[in-house]
Amino acid sequence: MRSLFLLAILIFLLGFLPDEHNVMPVDGATPKDWNQKSFWYYPWGVSGVHKGIDIFAKRGTAVRATTGGIVLYSGNNGIGGKVVYMLGAKWRFHYYAHLNHIAVSSFTPVSAGQVIGSVGTSGNAAGKSPHLHYTIKSAFPRIWTYRRENRSAWNRTFFIDPGKFLRGIPQ
Repeated sequence: MRSLFLLAILIFLLGFLPDEHNVMPVDGATPKDWNQKSFWYYPWGVSGVHKGIDIFAKRGTAVRATTGGIVLYSGNNGIGGKVVYMLGAKWRFHYYAHLNHIAVSSFTPVSAGQVIGSVGTSGNAAGKSPHLHYTIKSAFPRIWTYRRENRSAWNRTFFIDPGKFLRGIPQ
């Protein structure tokens, strides 16, 4: 019953989601702080394909919401470590992983630019350089992006290149 109530509130709030923004998620970062070719890079550890970008910065550097939305989950998630998972405009899910600290709670609204945590090495980033892993996934396939080049082509239609998103390139 509680789940249905929370779902109803979430659906109601979705009508009030703000416009999409392109706020840099790591304070002081620029496109030079991530490898432009790392999105959808294969092979990539246990996940097979790297579905996001890693933005490198000093441990403890503020991590900000790239767009307004609702935090669906904040907590610990195995390989992602300390994570924040939120729903933003255009039914896009924004995933922030390997955080050192989490500053938001589940089921709370956030504004674009609001601090949601800090850069760290939690999860499978332990022992590596501090960074934020950032992924954007659409709730619906972007079928116009489908290219039958390999087995994961359909899966890729759900993912948005965060590097292009942050540079303001429409997707």
